[in-house]
Amino acid sequence: MTSVPAQHALPSYLNAEDLGPWGVYLQQIDRVTPHLGSLSRWVETLKRPKRILTVDVPIERDDGTIAHYEGYRVQHNMSRGPGKGGVRFHQDVTLSEVMALSAWMTVKNAAVNVPYGGAKGGIRVDPKTLSRGELQRLTRRYTSEISLIIGPNKDIPAPDVNTNEQVMAWMMDSYAMIEGNLSTGVVTGKPISLGGSLGRREATGRGVFVVGREAAAKRGVAIEGARVAVQGFGNVGGVAATMFAEAGAEVIAVQDHTGTIVHQGGLDVALLHKFVAETGGVANFPGAEQTIGRDGFWDIESDILIPAALEQQITAANAPRIRTKIILEGANGPTTPEADDILTDKDVLIVPDVLANAGGVTVSYFEWVQDFSSFFWTEDEINARLTRIMQDAFNAVWAVAQDKKVTLRTATFILACTRVLQAREVRGLYP
Repeated sequence: MTSVPAQHALPSYLNAEDLGPWGVYLQQIDRVTPHLGSLSRWVETLKRPKRILTVDVPIERDDGTIAHYEGYRVQHNMSRGPGKGGVRFHQDVTLSEVMALSAWMTVKNAAVNVPYGGAKGGIRVDPKTLSRGELQRLTRRYTSEISLIIGPNKDIPAPDVNTNEQVMAWMMDSYAMIEGNLSTGVVTGKPISLGGSLGRREATGRGVFVVGREAAAKRGVAIEGARVAVQGFGNVGGVAATMFAEAGAEVIAVQDHTGTIVHQGGLDVALLHKFVAETGGVANFPGAEQTIGRDGFWDIESDILIPAALEQQITAANAPRIRTKIILEGANGPTTPEADDILTDKDVLIVPDVLANAGGVTVSYFEWVQDFSSFFWTEDEINARLTRIMQDAFNAVWAVAQDKKVTLRTATFILACTRVLQAREVRGLYP
């Protein structure tokens, strides 16, 4: 439960006693405000999403019944460019969560200096309960309901939790039918055959690895032989695990929704990927030394810990037990502010989500640019450009952290919020 500090005026649609992820975001803004100087007069802009759309998404189920689902699209801030952010399908999606995710996208885009604002979308649904046909109908109806506020120069959705290239293809086609013309830049994370970008699927995990390598160098941790624990084994955690293993690290523990596996000598990540593709999860992987309970994951000693699952996984309850040197936040919002303080006091270096997982939106930006020009880059070119942007962003944040004597999270917010509020100030208020 996250309650709201007394100084915040809350909109009527939120519960002050349980703000959820939005409350975490507000605390982060409070921490950065003293560092914004004269720009702090604009800080309330960051505490209020520009636009919130809540939609009803009705579909006909395969058995002939009509089902209704609750959907959202939130545009947090668009001072620096069109909205950008994923769409997630999950049964526990809430407005507070989508608001927070859209705000973190604002910060993330500004942190790596791509010309986007922050947005996010979601539907309260467990996609595992839907057939492929039902999922397509849900996606197309949702797209039609939010079509009045999205577009290649307005707001560009992308994949997120439980959505993928196919969902983006359905969204793009639905938008084309509504508008009467094909606009490939309306979404990113599309199939290559529809204007998608090489390297997009691996981009978030690759970005986690790149900033992890930079952070390890700052902390004097050698990647070769480093013990790595990963929560989540999808496009983010799975790709990051592969890249760390290829660089000589030992991936000693992996947790996903099916279980937690451990091998102190290092799991065979390539074999684990094949096993997960066949079985749907890491549980019962024959290459593991042991399987432990879900909560036991936080007791595993490591050099690098990568939470790459859902929000609020590291809390005041488990943070004291965590024994690691570096945390790379592959997921959005995995660490609560209280846990942040506990880990900082333990001298754990946390590379925050708004920096660590920005590789995905960076290559989404590359995809958008390629769609506009109809000229596509090679995967090597994309990976090289991604690496340079992530390295530059990390080093800029590191410099702010050293200068201001603050955490990397606060430093990222200082850099990003300064860019956003400078744009807000120069543009002024209309009318």
